[in-house]
Amino acid sequence: MAARKKRSKPASARPRLRGGKVDGKKGSPLSRDGRAGQALQVPLEQIRERIDSVDAQLHALINERARLAQQVGVSKHVEGHTVDFYRPEREAQVLRSALKRNQDEHGPLRDEEILRLFREIMSACLAQQNALKIGYLGPEGTFTQQAVLKYFGHSVRPLPLTSVQEVFHEVESGAADFGVVPIENSTEGTVNNTLDMFLTTPLKIIGEVELRIHQNLMGRMTMLGDVRRVCGHPQSLAQCRGWLHEHMPGVELVPVSSNAEGARRARDEEGTAAVAGLAAAEVYGLNLLVPEIEDHPDNTTRFLVIGRKAASPSESDKTTLLVSAAKTDAPGALYRLLEPLTEHGISMTRIESRPSRKKKWDYVFFIDLEGHCEREPLATALAELKGRASLFRIVGSYPKAIL
Repeated sequence: MAARKKRSKPASARPRLRGGKVDGKKGSPLSRDGRAGQALQVPLEQIRERIDSVDAQLHALINERARLAQQVGVSKHVEGHTVDFYRPEREAQVLRSALKRNQDEHGPLRDEEILRLFREIMSACLAQQNALKIGYLGPEGTFTQQAVLKYFGHSVRPLPLTSVQEVFHEVESGAADFGVVPIENSTEGTVNNTLDMFLTTPLKIIGEVELRIHQNLMGRMTMLGDVRRVCGHPQSLAQCRGWLHEHMPGVELVPVSSNAEGARRARDEEGTAAVAGLAAAEVYGLNLLVPEIEDHPDNTTRFLVIGRKAASPSESDKTTLLVSAAKTDAPGALYRLLEPLTEHGISMTRIESRPSRKKKWDYVFFIDLEGHCEREPLATALAELKGRASLFRIVGSYPKAIL
């Protein structure tokens, strides 16, 4: 009996691409317009030619954007400085628009990458006049330096300084255009040195940036058994307290002014290791002994951007207040102070108390609120709160951190 001739399946019965698979096997993903496998049919040279064409178009558009940025600078002030042209609310608007486009179009690049690309384009365009000078807690290799680059991009002049106090002083004097200082960590709480500076400074908060913090153990040695002491900023040592106690019992923990200072000591001292970010290992030529030793996987530090002029409203803002009542130890004093916020439906995201330094057991309150002080309903609520306060100061209204 002759064997039957095998029929080919009709097109409708052939395996279809679904989610990058063919009948459960790996295959080529669908293209944007839904046509499967088309990319495999295009010769590699043609794809490269298309990439070159897109690159040329991108370059032309970037040049056009840079020329428009030049016109913005000229139209604002012929004799002005770069700091006069910088608008944090405008940059926040551009970044939020880029983020929304990427999400709406389901772009192949991660949101973080899109924001980084647009940040660098804006940074380079702004630096055509003169690069912004940004003071931060140094030396080179600190997490604060990473926060500077995340917020301002790489086309700035980072100025490493020895203390948070010096960052404030350099911005106040005009030696730095802006400053970046740590304010709180998600696990270890407030950085009091920064908070206390707002009691006396005239500077304003003009922005914030959140940085995911990975703490790493590093040193010149290659074996953990050779570590006799570990240096790090007190906040960083606290963020790794559990790991250090479990894996390095008996090793001396040495608090230093910054993680970069700890990394420098690890480079120069026999038996010294440091807790710091990866950038410090690169800067100081250290071996990465153990990566990511922080106790909590969502360890994040919030930084504030400080400047001499207040920011205008943006699409999504936050306001920080410094307030106090006449008698902070009186029953219900804080409740009466904050009552207008409840009445006008204002969300309070953070409150901290600090000694006022005027008399013993007298306190001031730092409060973070949703909204911009110039917009309703917050403007009305603040006017009522001011009438109840013995001390009232708007430390800043500024765009919320974007990712």
